[in-house]
Amino acid sequence: MKRILLVEDELEIAELERDYLEINEMEVVMESNGVRGLERGLREDFDLIILDIMLPDMSGFDICREIRAKKEVPILLVSARKEDIDKIRGLGLGADDYITKPFSPSELVARVKAHLARYERLAKSNIEPQNEILQVKDLTLDLDGRKVFIKNQEIIFTTKEFDLLVFFVKRPNRVWNKEQLFEQIWGMQAAGDVSTVVVHVRKIREKLENNGGFSESIETIWGAGYRFNL
Repeated sequence: MKRILLVEDELEIAELERDYLEINEMEVVMESNGVRGLERGLREDFDLIILDIMLPDMSGFDICREIRAKKEVPILLVSARKEDIDKIRGLGLGADDYITKPFSPSELVARVKAHLARYERLAKSNIEPQNEILQVKDLTLDLDGRKVFIKNQEIIFTTKEFDLLVFFVKRPNRVWNKEQLFEQIWGMQAAGDVSTVVVHVRKIREKLENNGGFSESIETIWGAGYRFNL
């Protein structure tokens, strides 16, 4: 049974989310306090964490940052704030998804299942190594160890940054729109916000450029999407 940490200060919303997740055979641990939620998220093992952003004592953004620095676990941010800047900030801090209230409980369950399935596939790929190295100019991708090197120096990439970069490198010189990339990397067709693609492409470019790489290889084709040029 998958174990979910739900940090939400609105009791009615938290109980409704818990009920739907439990109906789908998940164990849900609820916390209404941000500090306690952070402590529990760091101390205990969870398969996925759901964080409300607007908590009275600690921002969901801060909790996300602290947990992501120490753990590789799916994190879903929930908020009534619809501004793009909040979505970009949350995704930039390492969240896997951003859900805007109001939303249907079934949508939440669908997204939770999609992220759980994706992390399971990643864990399985680590157990069954591919023994494959991708080399493009000074960029080296170790698919077995899930590591990125530029001029033999290791650069830290998040799970989805790595997956997106590998996807581009394996499929060069073709234009992919944001919806296609979202479906390929996040594994959902209509259950998420494609703005996460923009954020992750920007992060990849910054890491490549800041470490002597070639960020211009991921070209923006305006009105169409992105292309990795060789």
